[in-house]
This record gives sequence, structure tokens and C-alpha cells, in this order.
Amino acid sequence: MNQVDQATAGQALFVGGSWVEPDGGHYAVTDPATEETVGWAPEASRDQVHAACAAAREAFEPWSRTAPEERAAVLARAADLIRGQLVPYAELARAETGATTGTARGMQVGVAAARFRRYARVEPAEWAIPPQINEAGPMGEAGVMGALAVRQPVGVVTCVTSYNNPWANPAGKIAPALAMGNTVVVKPAPQDPLSVYRMAEALEAAGVPRGVVNVVSGRSQEVGEAAVDSPDVDMVSFTGSTAVGQRIAEVCGRDMKRQLMELGGKGAALVFDDADVGSAVAGIGTTFSFYSGQICTAPTRVLAQRGVYDRLVEQLGLYASRLKVGDPREPDTVVGPVISAAHRDRVESYVELGRKEGAVVVAGGERPDCPTGFYVTPTLLADCGNDMRVAREEIFGPVVAVIPFEDEEEGVALANDTDYGLIDYVWSGDVARAFRVARRLRAGGVGVNTVGRNMEAPFGGFKRSGVGRDVGSYALHAYSEVQAIVWPG
Repeated sequence: MNQVDQATAGQALFVGGSWVEPDGGHYAVTDPATEETVGWAPEASRDQVHAACAAAREAFEPWSRTAPEERAAVLARAADLIRGQLVPYAELARAETGATTGTARGMQVGVAAARFRRYARVEPAEWAIPPQINEAGPMGEAGVMGALAVRQPVGVVTCVTSYNNPWANPAGKIAPALAMGNTVVVKPAPQDPLSVYRMAEALEAAGVPRGVVNVVSGRSQEVGEAAVDSPDVDMVSFTGSTAVGQRIAEVCGRDMKRQLMELGGKGAALVFDDADVGSAVAGIGTTFSFYSGQICTAPTRVLAQRGVYDRLVEQLGLYASRLKVGDPREPDTVVGPVISAAHRDRVESYVELGRKEGAVVVAGGERPDCPTGFYVTPTLLADCGNDMRVAREEIFGPVVAVIPFEDEEEGVALANDTDYGLIDYVWSGDVARAFRVARRLRAGGVGVNTVGRNMEAPFGGFKRSGVGRDVGSYALHAYSEVQAIVWPG
């Protein structure tokens, strides 16, 4: 079903290899830039979600026994199909999310294709452990024991994905899960599920067997709950807020289900006196532009050493004020809308809260003059304290708070004084100091003089930013159990 068809007729669910009409009807998916209807998404019932989980359970045994090379070939074909539809898929992603055209093509659909291609590279699922000489004990004579560690699939994995990237985020879950021999039930975010159904179409065309991939959606909390609490589900992989992650973890804990949680963030960016200010400004400035600040890895909490504080605030303010806010279809637009009117109101309420807490609004702080759309002006808040709510809570919008510090000890203490610990950043001309500070930060990842990421490096958070690690080979471990096979040498 193409975009025009589903916009008029309504999207179907994908359950057990069939396209199924939803029991709960359809709801409108809104373009956050134009406020027009992009299409009609299906509202699954609890029974339909459980049917999807049951279909995944039935498909698990034969799929897990399929040769890794055959599974890899399906992923490779899916990558080619997604890449071949880059422009229409990116246009749909832009319309659903409000991302700029460049972001939709490169960071959403492009990254999704790359992730399927990455996990089409078959890696060894077993490795030898050096023989061990055992002394005689109650179970037998002394001798040499051989051992092999083997990765086994977990089973049925529910993938609950975020609204900020309906291509790269689901692909980062589905591809490694399938590569390891798991089957999946995908529950996309209610704001932009249509792209995930296009991904399911590509996987179907690539030859994925019936029931191996299932997609169910809906605005009701019941849909997500059913995808988590189904007795057929062995693991839940979730990307989203810490609050929702905690509720999912409680359900998983009752049945000892495996979890992979990528949750909220309030990334600290420590900028020392000897830093390259231009590089720091460009890196921190991605908070304003990349997904309009709707990204958990953003450096939203800037800790600036006193000697560079004034200069950094001035240049960040100028940077923010020069960014074009508007229609994401225009080639010179840098900052598109946030996902909804409700979220725009939430972000604006934080800016007003910052004013009341004593922060100085250096740039932004007002709603841009756009005829339609849910836009927020890139906003810089200076003279903040680390105890302010704007410095402690995840705003998830184009808002940056700047906090001064005196020396390295205070900077590290402030950076670690947070409930979160996803990605932090350090800018310093002294590389040795930058790495020394990085090792002291309680975060799952640290960027040194960059906001870039190595997509083979482990990704995940400390504290309330998550549980587990994925990306690269780490995702293959995340979606597998490790089995030890031992024998006498």
C-alpha cells in the first residue's frame, strides 16, 4: 500500500505475515509543520497485539534454526529496498516528524538502511574459551576441561520505539534482533508509525518469513502494555522516557523478561578555559537543530569554566539567533517543528520556568512567527544553577542551559550531579585532561571535543538513562543469551 493509498484508506496492521484491519479503527497522523493529516494509522486492540506476539512465538523456532547466512541475506535485501526508496520514504518521515529533508534522508532513512546492511554481516556466534586444568573434586578426577561460549537468541522481542526517529531507531532494534535469530513485535510511537509500516513492507518484500516481523500501533496505553505483558514475549527493547521505562521494567521484572532500555538524558558539556570555543559552539549548537532538540544525546546542560563563560554564552547566543526556523522542506531551514502542539507547550513552559528560576534568556524565548506548525525558537538560558529544574529535567526541545564552574573538580561534580547518565561531552585543548575528565564522568558515553558517534561503540546509559548496551557487536550480545558448553579435554 503506497503513501497515497494509506492516506485515504487507512494503514493496516502487520500481524503474522498478513495485513490486518485494526479493531480500533484509525487515527490521524499530523504533519507538525503544516498541521495537515499525513495519513491514517491503525489502532490495534489488546487481542490483536497478543495475536502478533503469538505469531512471533510460532515463527521463532524455524527462524532461529535458519542459517545465519540466510538471515543475513534477508537483511541485505531489506537494506537495498530501503535505499532504493530513499526519497519517498524520507518524504514520509519528514511529514510525520517535522525533520528537515536532509535529516530525514541522511539520519533517518539512510541510517536505517545502513543498520540493516551492518547486521547483514554475519559474525561468529561462538568462541572458544582457553582450556582450564581442574583439580580433583567431589565430581571426579582432575583433568582438563574445554569450554565454548555460544550466543543463543532470546526469543520473541518486543521493540517499543521513539517518535524522534521512526527509521533509525526501529532498524537499530529489528536488524540485530533478527540477525541473532529472534522474532520481533514492533510497537512504534503513536505520533509517527507510518514509516515503520513501510519498513515492514520492505522486510516482507525482502523475504522475511511470516510472523518473524509484526507491527502493531495505537494511541492507547493498552497497546504498549499488551506488547510488554504478553506471555509470548521474552524480551523488551525500549527507547523513550525514563518514566515509561520504569513502568515497563516493573512488568518485565514480574516474569524475568530481558530488558534493553535506552532512556532519557541531560547531557553535560564541560567546556574548559583552553577549549576551542568555535568547536564547542558548533557541537553544542546541534541541540538547537538536530531533531529540533528532541534527542536524548543532546548536550543540553553546558558547564562553562569561568574564564571562557562570557565568550561561550555570547557566541552560543549569536549561533542560536542565526538559525533559520521554518518549513523543513525548504533547503535552508535548520530548525523544524517539534512533534506536536502539546510538546511545544511543554517546551515553552520550561523556558518560562527558567525565567522564574532566575535564568537569563540570551536568545529565543518566544514563539516564532510561523503561520502553521509547532515551532519553538532555539533558546539559550544563561546564569543557571545546577539545582534549577531547567538544568535537571529533560526538556527534549531546542533549549540549552549554561552553568558556570570554577575548576575541574567542581565541573566534574556538577556534571555528575544528575539523575541521568547517557552521553556527556568535554571540550579542552589539553587532550590528556579531557580524557582524564571523561573517565570520571558517570555517563555511558563521552565525546571528547566532538558530538560525533562511532556507530560500533557501545551505546547506553548509567543511572536513570537506561539498562544495557547496543550498537555494533554489542547489539548482537544484547539480543542474545550466552550459553556455556563444557566437556572433558
